[in-house]
Amino acid sequence: MAAGASALAWTAVLTAGAPGDSPGATVAGDSPGAAVNVAEEAPGYAVEDFAYPGADTILAEQNILLQRGDGHITLADCAGGTGLIQILAREHADPICFRVIGNEGWLTLEIPSVYAVRGNDYDTQVDMTVGAEEKSYDIGNNTWTAVGESADEQGREHLLVEIRSTK
Repeated sequence: MAAGASALAWTAVLTAGAPGDSPGATVAGDSPGAAVNVAEEAPGYAVEDFAYPGADTILAEQNILLQRGDGHITLADCAGGTGLIQILAREHADPICFRVIGNEGWLTLEIPSVYAVRGNDYDTQVDMTVGAEEKSYDIGNNTWTAVGESADEQGREHLLVEIRSTK
């Protein structure tokens, strides 16, 4: 009986390979069709780049460049209800609206010639650029706030580059 157990153990060592060898691993000199254990190949990492989904289509259809965000500030239909952040820009006949969901959010974008922003129930700030100069504006809750060229002594055209909101 002991001899049978020893033979069985020896067979297990031969089929398992040397210590440190992975089952199904291919080593130099193996035949080209040797099996490779798929579990040994690590899957790729999922990396969130925070890119705005469908940004290319929105740019082509609405001339609004939405770049990156955390998903809590999204472009919305202005007829879609209340509680929206509204943007007025000279190059757009109608307001551009954004919905904020959750406790806070951020969105980087580019909308030229912005001159007013209507806030919602959130505390909202917008960042704008004019030439190499950056300006930040605190937006009043549920009221229109003059920003960009309408708040600039020289009336220069401003580019909206970021929206940040917190509850």
